Amino acid sequence: MERHLDRRHAGHGAPGARPLPGLTPEEYQRYSRHLTLPEVGVDGQRRLKAARVLTIGMGGLGSPAALYLAAAGVGTLGLADFDDVDVSNLQRQVLHGTPDVGRPKLDSAAARLHALNPHVHIERHETRLTAANALEIFAGYDIVVDGTDNFATRYLVNDAAVLARKPYVYGSIFRFEGQASVFAAPGGPCYRCLHPEPPPPGLVPSCAEAGVLGVLPGIIGTIQAAEAIKLVVGAGQPLIGRFLIFDALRMRFRELTLRRDPECPACGDRPAIRALMDYDAYCGAAPEAPPLEAEVGERPFEITPVALKARLDRGDEIFLLDVREPHEFEICRIDGARLIPLGDLPHRVDELPDDVDVAVVCRSGVRSGRAVSFLRGLGFPRAQNVGGGMLAWIDTVDPRLPKY
Repeated sequence: MERHLDRRHAGHGAPGARPLPGLTPEEYQRYSRHLTLPEVGVDGQRRLKAARVLTIGMGGLGSPAALYLAAAGVGTLGLADFDDVDVSNLQRQVLHGTPDVGRPKLDSAAARLHALNPHVHIERHETRLTAANALEIFAGYDIVVDGTDNFATRYLVNDAAVLARKPYVYGSIFRFEGQASVFAAPGGPCYRCLHPEPPPPGLVPSCAEAGVLGVLPGIIGTIQAAEAIKLVVGAGQPLIGRFLIFDALRMRFRELTLRRDPECPACGDRPAIRALMDYDAYCGAAPEAPPLEAEVGERPFEITPVALKARLDRGDEIFLLDVREPHEFEICRIDGARLIPLGDLPHRVDELPDDVDVAVVCRSGVRSGRAVSFLRGLGFPRAQNVGGGMLAWIDTVDPRLPKY
């Protein structure tokens, strides 16, 4: 066990040259369990009070991270989010409650954190993090905690953190597995040292598509909070150059060693990335516009749920193809749909008719859009994407079906 302050890491996320504030009598009492730790003590708690930590995303990871950073006494906590609370968030996003559904996440998060610790100053950034604002926002903080769930934002956060010289605490969750590390610290690797390029669009499903165990982001987000606190205080051994993998099903932790890549385009010896870019386009996340004109014999790329329902009611011959996973199909479905998961589609194309219209549906329209592009490339010009997927079908056609 470490019995001392490891000041080698104190500069990685410490308040720097800012004077350390004193503690009030109430703060001595509130943080008494910290003060009795030799690794923290009064000096460490004053560092926490002086620290400025930005948490991006008030979702599954950001919720526990922000709660424990506020409870620990981080003096200024920045919150960045632009979303509203949805009932499907409540299974894992513990900052928010049932009465908050429909409320901006920043509002419910700030209220909850202030109730937990009124000594913490909350700064709100109710905006989507972009290449245009990331460096300006990062400039006001010592450490960035990344609670986002898409590759475009992860690469943006990484490159901005490297350019701004701010360490960022990484976390990621998928189904039953979580990951954590500290990137962009001086001398340590960055996210691009691990993943130089994003995966092909659609290769990795989102949490909405694949699901996630509700307690998993609580575990990983709490680890992120612990790492941020260690960086501020200068205690212990942060996850710099170490990549932690947690398997909730088997209750196992594994650790990989990471080294800074001298050829890394972001943090290498000769960095090629000297400015931020369009990360949606870089990661293939930009929505693909349908063609302005359909070729002869080709249907428009997309059909709305309302238009599809009208055609079905008229008795038009349409093959309904559902490319979700079987467990999703069990939750809700369009009557008469045929289930062929997207991953199985290349091997089961012969099950599709080539002489009638094919309407392809998934949860939100993303996977089905990829399926339609694939099918059209194989010679199915009458394949159409059901825009908005089952979510839009439920909103506009059949609200009796359960959403997920």
